[in-house]
Amino acid sequence: MPVAVGGRGGAGAGGGSGGREWLTMVGGKRVLAIVHTLTYLKRIVEVLDLLEGDFRIQVLCTTPPHVFGTEVPRFLHRLGLPVVPWESAKRMTFDLALAAGPGGVSEISAPLVALSHGAAYLKRITEAGPAEYGVAGLRRRDVMPDGRTLPAALVLPHRAELRELARTCPEALPVARVIGDPVYDRITDNLPLRANYRRALGVSAGQELVTVVSTWGRHSSFGRIDALLPRLTTELRGDHYRTAILVHPNVWSGHGHWQMRSWLAEARRRGVALIPPGDDWRPWLIASDHIIGDHGSVTVYGTLTNAPILLASSPREEINPASPAATLARTAPELSPVRPLAEQLSYAASDYRRSDYAAIAARLTSHPGGFARGMRRLLYELLGIPRLAHEPAPAPLPPPSPPGGSAGVWEESA
Repeated sequence: MPVAVGGRGGAGAGGGSGGREWLTMVGGKRVLAIVHTLTYLKRIVEVLDLLEGDFRIQVLCTTPPHVFGTEVPRFLHRLGLPVVPWESAKRMTFDLALAAGPGGVSEISAPLVALSHGAAYLKRITEAGPAEYGVAGLRRRDVMPDGRTLPAALVLPHRAELRELARTCPEALPVARVIGDPVYDRITDNLPLRANYRRALGVSAGQELVTVVSTWGRHSSFGRIDALLPRLTTELRGDHYRTAILVHPNVWSGHGHWQMRSWLAEARRRGVALIPPGDDWRPWLIASDHIIGDHGSVTVYGTLTNAPILLASSPREEINPASPAATLARTAPELSPVRPLAEQLSYAASDYRRSDYAAIAARLTSHPGGFARGMRRLLYELLGIPRLAHEPAPAPLPPPSPPGGSAGVWEESA
């Protein structure tokens, strides 16, 4: 959905200043969202919502090339966000830019706010060349992609990240801002709505919702889903359990929607819900009674709920040893290939100690409940205009859509 957004500092999508004449609201600040992937888009939207109702600001989006970027244009269109073609955006000037990944950001003329796109900084890179080694997101090449330019602000969720940053890119410390984690805040704010979410999903009283979550990559839980699927569809059948699979958008983008649905077609016929990548996964997590996961962000965010966690995959070589994922790997039990699945879920529940998981969750943010206020303050500080005189108030998470559009799909597992 390219738009005419010409104006100061360069040609717009409409060419020269001519694009400007088609606009109604002019003279305001222009904020560019640099959206590489669907995962990055979801994080950036949390920030854009903080600009709601401000007539002084025009938000625009652009989509740099990315191996997992195929999903992005469709979801930008669904959200109604105006898009500037990447080549045009590189010729323009903006008042502020937001990005949750480093690709191409140094080619944009704007003060940059660099964000993380998941829970803390969980993964370390060890399988590429030595120059690539380090904690993903905090390596020098992540912070300064062109080797020279620092962002105007590097937003961190927890002050513990400052130690790794001091080791890998100490010159970025002056621009580091520890503000918190929007997903942490949204999940904790919406925990009281758990019963509503379960009703929306058709999970009845006495039933247990088992959600299998996966990051992407060959060491993820989805990388070995072929061994787990038969157990979900045979061992957890009946009225007592409801099962769902939540997979990282990069898996959908990398393999394609048709292939994902093909691989999981039989499981879906047997009543396993497949959560689409564009759906909000947080209500599903809140509604869950059990989480089977790995070392990815969604599993770690599961520590905010009261659901016991069973690890289907926990590759030590991919986990940042200073991260909450490393603590989770030492805390949660690991799935056995030989013991009955229901028995293992019961064991994880009996072994669960809320205090252990709360300690892991506390490592996700240094400012619980404070992201919206702190982030909005930063945005307006960099834009050079006063913020609006009200508290930012993110809307409650919407109730999830029932699997298949109706609660009756669960009955297939009976």
